[in-house]
Amino acid sequence: MNIKEAAKITGLSNDTIRYYERIGIIMPIPRQENGLRDFTERSIIQLKFAKTMRSAGMGVESLREYVSMIFENDDSTIVARKALLTEQAELMQEKIDEMQQAHDYLIYKVENYEGHMRDAEKNL
Repeated sequence: MNIKEAAKITGLSNDTIRYYERIGIIMPIPRQENGLRDFTERSIIQLKFAKTMRSAGMGVESLREYVSMIFENDDSTIVARKALLTEQAELMQEKIDEMQQAHDYLIYKVENYEGHMRDAEKNL
């Protein structure tokens, strides 16, 4: 499949796909005789994985480090891979907690708007 189809399937832009390939977040995409990328199912899986990890807040450098260990296919990196994932999960949980607190505060404001919120806004 071509890059346009891969972009549609993954929800990533053509530029992002090219960037991920260039910096090694995904393996090099096989090329057709005319030089155009020919995305395989494996390419799509790698792109979806990268998108998920980026959505989870993983930085490009951490993601690149992680996938380079995967591509090496060396069991000696399993501990390091798990550590990267664990660290990211902890960072994500912190963000979830912060967002939950902000959400709870907004709900409190809505539920108490007619009471103290209306008066508090006068002082802003």
